[in-house]
Amino acid sequence: MTPIATLSARARLLTCACGFAVLAAMPAARAADSDTVTQDRLLNADTEQGNWILHHKDYSGHRFSTLNQINRDTVKNLHVAWTMQLGGVEGGGIWTHGGLEGTPIVDNGFMYVTDGWGSVYKIDTHGGQGKLLWKMNPKTDHDWAGAVACCGVDNRGVALWDKLVISHSLDGRLIATNKDTGDIVWQRQVADPDKGEVITAAPLIVKNLAITGVAGAEYGIRGWIAATDLNTHKEVWRTYTIPAKGEPGSETWKDSYNAAATGGGSTWVTGTYEPSTNTLFWGVGNPGPDWDNAFRPGDNLYTDSTLALDADTGKIKWHFQHTPNDPYDYDSVSENVLVDTMVNGRPAKLALEADRNGFGYAVDRATGEFVWGLPFVKKVTWTKGLNPETGKPVDYDPSKPVQTYVAAVTPSRTNTVTDICPGNMGGKNWPPTAYNPNLHLWYIPVIESCNRITVKPEVEGKPIKPREFFTGGGPSQPMRITGSVTAVDVTTGKEVGKHETPFPMLGGLLATPDLVFAGQPSGQVMALDAKTLDQLWSFNTGGGVSAPPMTFSVDGKQYVAILVGQGGAWDKWFVDATPELKSMQPGSMLFVFALD
Repeated sequence: MTPIATLSARARLLTCACGFAVLAAMPAARAADSDTVTQDRLLNADTEQGNWILHHKDYSGHRFSTLNQINRDTVKNLHVAWTMQLGGVEGGGIWTHGGLEGTPIVDNGFMYVTDGWGSVYKIDTHGGQGKLLWKMNPKTDHDWAGAVACCGVDNRGVALWDKLVISHSLDGRLIATNKDTGDIVWQRQVADPDKGEVITAAPLIVKNLAITGVAGAEYGIRGWIAATDLNTHKEVWRTYTIPAKGEPGSETWKDSYNAAATGGGSTWVTGTYEPSTNTLFWGVGNPGPDWDNAFRPGDNLYTDSTLALDADTGKIKWHFQHTPNDPYDYDSVSENVLVDTMVNGRPAKLALEADRNGFGYAVDRATGEFVWGLPFVKKVTWTKGLNPETGKPVDYDPSKPVQTYVAAVTPSRTNTVTDICPGNMGGKNWPPTAYNPNLHLWYIPVIESCNRITVKPEVEGKPIKPREFFTGGGPSQPMRITGSVTAVDVTTGKEVGKHETPFPMLGGLLATPDLVFAGQPSGQVMALDAKTLDQLWSFNTGGGVSAPPMTFSVDGKQYVAILVGQGGAWDKWFVDATPELKSMQPGSMLFVFALD
C-alpha cells in the first residue's frame, strides 16, 4: 500500500486500521473484471449504451439512456428481477441510521454501489441475478464523522478510472480500490472533519484527476473544490469558493471582522464537464451563517453560484450568482446540465441549473450570461420574479449590503420569525434532474414547500467553535410538503408539464427515449410518459427512496436499478410535514427491475 498523504492524527489512525481490516476480510478467490476505464471511454460514455460509467451517465449530466427495451408500451410488464440487501444502515453522531443516495455504476455487467458510510460493493449482474463479489469497508468512525454530517449519513456513489474504483468516505478520504480484488490500493485525506468538513458527493474523474467537493457550510467552513492526481496521489489544485482578502470577489464581503473565513460555500454535489473547452461546472452552496445575512453584508461571492473552472488549474473562468446575500439557505449546489439546442431560432450552448430558490436557470456556458429563467415550483414568496435581462431577483438592490428582497417574508434581525416559500429544503435539493435530448425536455424533481425560519443573530467577532452549528437560526413548523416531476422545454424556457406527487421528490430522475423514472420517499418507484408525464407503471418497494434510478443492459437485456433506504435530513428535520412517512423504517436494499 502506498503511503497515505498527510492526515490528522485521528484520521491517520482510523485510515491505517481500516486498510488492515479491509485487506484481512477479502475472500481468497473472486470473479475477475479486468476492463480498463480510460479517459477516452469516459469522453464517450454516452455511446456505451449498456453501461453507466459516469455519475450522471455522461459528462454533460443528462442522465439519459438510449436503451429502449423498456419503453412506453412494455413498461407495464416491468417486475423485480432481483434484490440485494446491503449494509450501512447503522447510525452515528447525530443520526439514528444511514441512508442510500447513490447512483449505481455499471461496467460490462459489473455494478458498483455504496452505502451511506462509503462502503463499496461490487456485484456481478450476469445471468439475471446479483452476486456480491466483494465489499470494501472504509471503517469510518461513525460518531466522529456522523456528528458533523449536517444532513445525513450519505454517500452518492463511486467513479471508475483505469482498474480502480475511486470513492469518498464521510470522514473526508479519497480512496482508490482495486477493481478486481476490493483491496485498498491507496488513499489520502482531502477534507478535515476536525473543523466540520465531510464528503458525501461522488468524485468526478477528468483526465487523470479526481475532482472532490466538500460539505459543511453549516459548521462555518470555507468551501472548496479540489483535484487529486490519480497517478501521483497528490493534490494538483484547490479552489476556494470563498475568496481570500484581495482576491476577486473578496470585495463582496463587506464586514470588518473577516466573515468570509467562516463563509460556507460548500460544494457537495458532483459537477459536470465540457471537454471541448476543458471546463468544469460546479454548484456552490449557501453562505454561513445560513439565516443571519446581516452578519455577512455584501453579495457573499461565490456562494449560491454556478462556477465555471479550468479543469487543469481550477482557475475560475466565470460565475453566475442566483441569490446574493442569501438569507434563506438556498444553496446552488445542483448539477449543471450541459445542453446544445436552439433558443429564439439561434444555436445555444446552455448550462441548466434548478436552484433551491425555486427557479430554473439557463446561462451561456461560455460566458455565464443569463439566457432564460422560470419558477418551477407553484409558490414563490421570497421574490417577485427574475430580471429578464440579468436573471437576478427583481428585488435585488446592489447598493444595499444586506438584501431584504420581499421584506415581509425575509428572515432578518428585525423580522426574526417568518415563513418562506420554497422552504429551506428548496424547490429542488441535491437530487439530480434528467434531460431528454430528443424531446428537448428537462425534467426537474420538485419539492413543493414552505416553512418557518427563526433568526438567532450570531455575534460579530466571536470565534466559532469547530464542529458546532453556525447557522444564525433555523427552520421549524414545516407546512404540508408535496412534490412533482416538472418538464421544461429548453428551447423556450417554458414549463410544459407537471406530474404532481403526494410527497417531495427526494431521489432524482432517469430519462430514456420515451420514459422518465423516479422514486418517492413513500417507497413507490414509478415510470412516467416522457411527453405527457402520465404514470404508466409503479411498484412499492416498502422502503423510502432517496436515490436516483439508473438503467443498464447485460447479456442483451435491459434493467433499471435503484437503491432503497430513506436517509438524509428528512426524517430528522422535516418529517412532520409528511406525517405518513413517520412509519417508514430504515433499510438498505438494491432493487433491480426487468421485463418478463
